[in-house]
Amino acid sequence: MVGRGVLLECLDDPEVDSILVVGRTAVGITDPKLTEILHQDFFDYTELEARLRGFDACFFCLGISAAGLSEEKYRHLTYDLTVAAAETLSRLNPEMTFCYVSGAGTDSSEKGRIMWARVKGATENRLLQLPFAAAYMFRPGYIQPMKGVRSKTRIYQSLYTVFSWLYPLFEKVVPNQVTTTEKLGKAMIAVGLRGYSESILTTTEINDLTGPL
Repeated sequence: MVGRGVLLECLDDPEVDSILVVGRTAVGITDPKLTEILHQDFFDYTELEARLRGFDACFFCLGISAAGLSEEKYRHLTYDLTVAAAETLSRLNPEMTFCYVSGAGTDSSEKGRIMWARVKGATENRLLQLPFAAAYMFRPGYIQPMKGVRSKTRIYQSLYTVFSWLYPLFEKVVPNQVTTTEKLGKAMIAVGLRGYSESILTTTEINDLTGPL
């Protein structure tokens, strides 16, 4: 859901010249500046390296819920998977800016009681150690899908559908805890193009970067 939302903003932004999407399934969009690679093993990019060079930024939006997973399994699908891509890209594109969609409540100390927060914290910390030109961790809270974007997880989409009519109220009552796929995408593009003063961006910074839609 997040990845598609960010993709739509990249397609609409005139400052973005070309986009390469690496995914397991086709996005179903045709656009002159969009290229897709269908790839199944997100732990090994050896066969793709020649096609992954020459990019200015990576917007890494892949993620999974920790519900029902052991810490070992969740770490494999979060830390190991993300770092595999990031280590490859930092080697191929040392001038790249890496933007990672993490989450509100992430534990940078890696010592807290909440499993997913520790794993996300460890992932962020490793990304910040890699030799990119810059790396930024985006920690949104609730994200409202826009422009027809839908979650592939049925229960999540049901919740988004139910709460969509309440989003304007959430935006007024708890503006620092909610954002949209549009705002997140625009904020990632802005940071990818011009950088930011902090390496970690909360919902407040994400919304401030884009202003009201």
